[in-house]
Order: sequence, then structure tokens, then C-alpha cells
Amino acid sequence: MENSIKELSGKIALVTGGTKGIGKAIADKLASNGATVVVTARKPSEEKNEHHFIAADLTDSTAIAELTEKLIEKYGTPDILINNVGGTSSPAGGFQMLSDGDWNRDIELNLLASIRLDKAMVPKMIEKKSGVVIHISSLNGKIPLYQSNFSYGVMKSALNAYSKTLANEVAKNGIRVNTVSPGMVKTTAMETFLESYAQTIGKTVTETSQQLMDSMGGVPMNRLAEPEEIANMVAFLVSDGSSYITGANMLVDGGTFPAV
Repeated sequence: MENSIKELSGKIALVTGGTKGIGKAIADKLASNGATVVVTARKPSEEKNEHHFIAADLTDSTAIAELTEKLIEKYGTPDILINNVGGTSSPAGGFQMLSDGDWNRDIELNLLASIRLDKAMVPKMIEKKSGVVIHISSLNGKIPLYQSNFSYGVMKSALNAYSKTLANEVAKNGIRVNTVSPGMVKTTAMETFLESYAQTIGKTVTETSQQLMDSMGGVPMNRLAEPEEIANMVAFLVSDGSSYITGANMLVDGGTFPAV
């Protein structure tokens, strides 16, 4: 597998939400394996980032059109598209806590952003008869956690279905589309969420983290994932070593998902 992963040399990769957390880990991994990596986010990270950067708000269809034009003009059509952008600011507490605005924000960021960017980039890949698209979803799309992030999980379930359907449509054109669903990952965003949810339920951050792991049926490996562990899976899926894998949803969850 190592040799095939190193075949990313000469490939162009676009990573959304690529300035921090899982997105940055993916960008770093693809770059270390030879790809030319372009990251996009609303604004540059304050941390050191050696990748090419294009600012874009992916909830804005006009911004996506501008991103596409800038990317192709400067770097060419991407060989690899990583739809990593996502997240939620919706309140915990279940269905009745969510306003129309909460739902709309989660739809825009966790579903429509990927759909719109795919719509802009995939036709360019089809012209080349090659390309790989990865959607970063979440274990919450398979294990609903209504107490903590109801709308986020619903959007990730929708993203899973969309990704599989797109994979079936474009396979004949030489395009592979896969999903990666991480469990709980040790990122700044996760720390912020745990702190906020801990305040909501009146527990410590450690107790809250354990409660969330328990609510998913427990995490057999008894820890959160490192962002680099998600990046390793993505690096494999975009390599030639996974050339017969499309329409899959790869769980990177420490054994959490209970079904076979």
C-alpha cells in the first residue's frame, strides 16, 4: 500500500476546511505523499501552513464559482477533491431546541457545500476521465445522538446517501467517490464542543467526553482518534491502491459502530 500511496506525486488536491483539525491533517498527509495541495477556508489559519490557500465561504454559491475559477486558472483541474468542511453551532438538547435557522445553517455547511463544490469540480474530472472525491462525514450519520447534535447527525446521514448515489452515477466516467466517517476526533473543534455541551448538561469535560462515548455504545479502543489517523485513511482512498473502491463509507471509529 505504501508504494501506491506515494503515487500522489504530480496530483493536484483541493481540501476544504483545510487550515485546521482533520482538514489540515489530510492536507499535510497528501502533501507529504507528493500531491500539490490547495486548501480553502473562510480565512487563513493563524498557524503556520505551507499549503497553497484560496479563501472561500462554501455556503455561498458565488464564492464556490470564484474558487473554481481561481483554482483551475492557477493550478489546473484537481485530481483529488476532499470535501471536509462541516460542523455545527446548533444547540444541544434535542429536536425542540432547533430553529429553522439552525437547520438551514447545518444544511448549508454539512450538505449543500459539498454538493455545490462537487457540481463545480466533478464535470471537470469527467472531462479528464479520472478523479477521486472524498466526503468527510461522521459516525453521527450512522449513530444518531439526538441529545447533543441532532441536526448535524441528520445532515451527515444525508451526505452519506448523496455520496453513495454520486459514486454510482460517475463510476462509468472513471471517477471514484467515497466517504470517511470518523468517530470522536481530538481536534480544537471537538474540545470547544465538549466544553459547550459540558456546560449545558452540568458536567466536567472529561465526564462529558465519556458520556458521549458511552452514548454510542462505548469506544472499544477507549480513546479519541488523532486527526492523522483520519488522514491516513483518506490518503489510502485517493491512491491507486484503492482503485476498485468506490461508493464505500469507511468508518474510522476505534471499533465503535456495533453492526457487522
